[in-house]
Amino acid sequence: MIAPSQAFTNSYGNGIQCQGPIITITPYVNRTKSWQLPFMGHVLDPVYDISDLDDDGLLDNPGSIIYHMRKRTNQKDTHNWSGGLSLQATIPLDGGLQERCKAMADANIRMHQQIIETKRLEYEIARLKNCGDLKLKGIEFHPRSPYFAVCADVVIKPKPGQVLPHRHAISAPTVAPASAEKRLQVSPYDPKSSGSSSQSSSR
Repeated sequence: MIAPSQAFTNSYGNGIQCQGPIITITPYVNRTKSWQLPFMGHVLDPVYDISDLDDDGLLDNPGSIIYHMRKRTNQKDTHNWSGGLSLQATIPLDGGLQERCKAMADANIRMHQQIIETKRLEYEIARLKNCGDLKLKGIEFHPRSPYFAVCADVVIKPKPGQVLPHRHAISAPTVAPASAEKRLQVSPYDPKSSGSSSQSSSR
């Protein structure tokens, strides 16, 4: 006996469902019982009078029943037990469809793993930035706080190329002597000479 079964379907999200070859092994045990109706365990068998007292070869009381004798019929119920094992294999005819479905499932799994890694990176970068800003401001959890471990691995270091302590020596500017300065010869302003020159130029 082969009992039909539903094919196993693997779902990977995003509507991806793959069904591969399956084998179904079904053990079974059957029991049958048969009986006759109406059930009669015994019957009454008549005993006829076969006496011939006058020896004429004829029965003295033909068809006469002397008595009935109880007789078993041997009627019994019939029981039957049977067991076995059925084997059913289901194999798709187009194996390429299964291969493409499995390749799509693998790609979908890798995509979800990448999304998880990206979310993890975003969380760690945000934690690093916030913990660093708080530590620069002198704010942190108490060592006995259950949240102390959130920023425990964040370390504040100097910026690359920066030397600490950062100090410069500033020297006072030097003033040159007066003899070394170049003095400009400026003629005094004469309004008459300026007017005569402007008239001569206008002519």
